[in-house]
Amino acid sequence: MVDHETWSDEQSATTVSVDGHDLEIAYHEAGPADADEPPVVFVHGIPTWSYLWRDVVPPVAEDRRTIALDMAGYGNSAMYDGFDRSIRAQEGVLEALLDDLGIEEIALVGHDIGGGVALRFAAHNPDVVDRLVLSNAVCYDSWPVEFVSNLGLPSTADIDREELEGRLEAAFVEGAYGEADPEFVGGMKAPWLTDDGHLSLVRNAVATNTNHTIEIDYGAIDAETLLLWGEDDVMQPYGYAERLADDVADAELAPLSEAYHWVPEDRSDAYAERLRAFLSGAQR
Repeated sequence: MVDHETWSDEQSATTVSVDGHDLEIAYHEAGPADADEPPVVFVHGIPTWSYLWRDVVPPVAEDRRTIALDMAGYGNSAMYDGFDRSIRAQEGVLEALLDDLGIEEIALVGHDIGGGVALRFAAHNPDVVDRLVLSNAVCYDSWPVEFVSNLGLPSTADIDREELEGRLEAAFVEGAYGEADPEFVGGMKAPWLTDDGHLSLVRNAVATNTNHTIEIDYGAIDAETLLLWGEDDVMQPYGYAERLADDVADAELAPLSEAYHWVPEDRSDAYAERLRAFLSGAQR
């Protein structure tokens, strides 16, 4: 199990242009570069970063190239003030990163607002997304939740670091199904416990915009889709997975019990096993 410092050390970075801003984007890459199948791209949510996928990437990377990016304003990507961090803008980041890496086809995996990014990208780029996996993803008008809305309040920028850390600690400890792994909790908190990270988290939360998922044409998504959903989540309830299953043409429900919102962490072994089976075409 890799710690968050090692994960950061293993990341690469490139600069992409989105909305006229040059943004450094960090990403973790693993697996065989010459694999025949399209790379598997992982997109995290808020307030996480690519380290969310720490236990999922290694088994997938046994036979597929994997790319787990830090969205703009998150993790080890650009955090300076003055650019849009909405899922509309993050869709542009994903598109620019794939272009920079010369990737024309992908399997796309998204969690939380990363799932919203993935939904938009799949609807707008059906020729690029071969398979789509959504886990406790924001969709329709399912978000933002109170915790994220409170992070975006102007007053949150002025709270002391200890209080911010306490809020994040609660989100990851109380949000775990069972006992939270201290390394996971520490890793999730780490990017936000600097001056730049603190302000960037507030800006990320302010940028949540329900319109960006309400306006999606869900019927335009034609990728084979797996709704790999933590069944006991209260932030993005399973009912939204069922709604997506009705609206996305080729979608399969795959509930994971004993899992809350942080499903890639709560059920990492089962998550990776089910994901690998779907990517290989072994289960439909």
